[in-house]
Amino acid sequence: MPQPKYRKIAVIGYRSVGKSSLTIQFVEGQFVDSYDPTIENTFNKMVSVNCQDFNLQLVDTAGQDEYSIFPQSHSMDIHGYVLVYAVTSMKSFEVVQALHDKLLDMVGKIQVPTVLVGNKKDLHMERVIKPEEGKKLADSWGAAFMESSAKENETAVEVFKRIILEMEKADGNMPSEDKKCAVM
Repeated sequence: MPQPKYRKIAVIGYRSVGKSSLTIQFVEGQFVDSYDPTIENTFNKMVSVNCQDFNLQLVDTAGQDEYSIFPQSHSMDIHGYVLVYAVTSMKSFEVVQALHDKLLDMVGKIQVPTVLVGNKKDLHMERVIKPEEGKKLADSWGAAFMESSAKENETAVEVFKRIILEMEKADGNMPSEDKKCAVM
């Protein structure tokens, strides 16, 4: 059995887009509805993807806006980023673009393993950002794109599995398609 790989992932986005809800849904399998602005939390979880165990450290960051100074800690030793916006908020969509630009400036790379997540897709009536818009933005970054609903636990696990795959791809460890493995 190979050693678990340690991976640190930062979950970043505008306030109240559901960063904590997504993270807690993934780590604990439950939806937390109450909203207390997060200062910063760190969660640990072991997951197995493609027969490889990963010891994940998830940094659930404080909500940011386009004027926030991008904390140095969010670029140090971070292997991948989950950038979250709410499909119900144009502001959060604009902010996530500004955060991505700052992120690239901080890490000094053209591309970092990233998954762009449009959260709150269960709020159909309030949606202002179409899936195509999120996809187009993610494509322009060379990032993966998903929509999720932390509330309905639709894709919380998939989001984090996907960022693991993006990090592995960046490390040149993409498993070949013929090597099938059960995912928990």
